[in-house]
Amino acid sequence: MAVFTFEEEIHSTAPPAKLYKALVTDSDTVIPKAVEAIQSVEIVEGSGGVGVVKKFTFIEGGKTGHVLHKVEAIDEANYAYNYSLVGGDPFPETVDKISFETKLAAGPNGGSVGKIVAKYHTKGDAKPSDQELAAGRAKGETLFKAVEAFVLANPDY
Repeated sequence: MAVFTFEEEIHSTAPPAKLYKALVTDSDTVIPKAVEAIQSVEIVEGSGGVGVVKKFTFIEGGKTGHVLHKVEAIDEANYAYNYSLVGGDPFPETVDKISFETKLAAGPNGGSVGKIVAKYHTKGDAKPSDQELAAGRAKGETLFKAVEAFVLANPDY
C-alpha cells in the first residue's frame, strides 16, 4: 500500500466555533440541509463519537450513491476532526481509504482558516489520478462552502 499526502487551506468568513459545530457536531442534520445533493446522513456502525461509521447518501448526475465516513478523532477544544472515507458507490478502485485531518483556526476579521491534510491510501503502488484528486478537492470545497453559507444565512444557529 502507498500513501499520497496532499494539503489544502480554505478560508471562511464564518467564525470557527460556529463552522465547527455545523461541520462536525451537527453534521448529520446540517449537511443535508446545506448541500442539496446529500439526501441523508445515517449511522451504520457504532453509536456516535470516535469509531462511528456514517453513510452519506447523495444524488450525483441523476444517480443515487453513497460514501462511508469513519470518525477517527474529535478534538472540540482545538476545532480538529479526523475522518476517513472507507468505501461507497462510487469509490475509486485503486483506493483503500482516504483519510482527512482537519482543523479550523481563527482567521482574519472573525473568520476561519481551515487546514486539511488528505492522505490517499492506495492499493499497491497505484497513484491517484489528477482527475480523482481534482474531483475530490472540488467536492470537499463545495461541501465546506455550502455549510459556510448555511452558517452565514442562519446567524442564530
